Amino acid sequence: MTLQLTDCTYGYSRRNPPLIRDLSYELPDGLTILLGPNGAGKTTLLKLAASVLTPRTGSVKYGQLSGFTKEFRTKVSWMPQTIAPLPPLTVRQYVAYVGWLKGLGRRDAWDRAVRALDQVELAERADEKSHRLSGGQLRRMGLAAALVHDAEALLLDEPTAGLDPHQRRVFRDLLGALSPRVRVLMSTHDVADLAQEADHVTVLESGRILHSGPTRTFLAHGPRTTPDSQVAEAAYTALLTSAGADLD
Repeated sequence: MTLQLTDCTYGYSRRNPPLIRDLSYELPDGLTILLGPNGAGKTTLLKLAASVLTPRTGSVKYGQLSGFTKEFRTKVSWMPQTIAPLPPLTVRQYVAYVGWLKGLGRRDAWDRAVRALDQVELAERADEKSHRLSGGQLRRMGLAAALVHDAEALLLDEPTAGLDPHQRRVFRDLLGALSPRVRVLMSTHDVADLAQEADHVTVLESGRILHSGPTRTFLAHGPRTTPDSQVAEAAYTALLTSAGADLD
């Protein structure tokens, strides 16, 4: 089974043109990076895929499971850009609470919370109040909450923002370990952020998909003379430039 969006159209106001129109997308195996400039519709796409938003037209499914059902949300997990702490709750309680909301029993959620926090190197802060965490630690707590119920598709909206280099490395290693068994779609503004380590790259511009395929086909859009350290940025720029020319 996989996550599928079929002919989805969405706009925040009916007075304005839709941000996304007639978009169809199927999440491939492994780790997929979602790239696009500000306003391209990346967050909207992720929210539609997570059934946080309802498309005006079209459908969102995981296999045969329709969005907005309990069964769908046990299979698909979403980590938003902003992780808001809950001051009364400890870090472990926060993660366990999310697991309970996703359908885990209380004891199971409590036990799994420790494992999820250990995955993101935050187990030592399990008993601290969630509002005492730094910005980077909050993001790791949010990731632990997204992982706690063993979802099969993981949607991450700018998860590496605010992480220091060591935390980013930990995050990359974690995604690498997850991707053989969990389909991951991760948006980012940093073109080089995981782009050459990902299995697939999807590029979104003005609510339409410019490219979706294996990383090697994405990188092939860059000029052959581009240094290896800059090839992801060059490929991304070439795709956006080509899209702009097509719209003229």
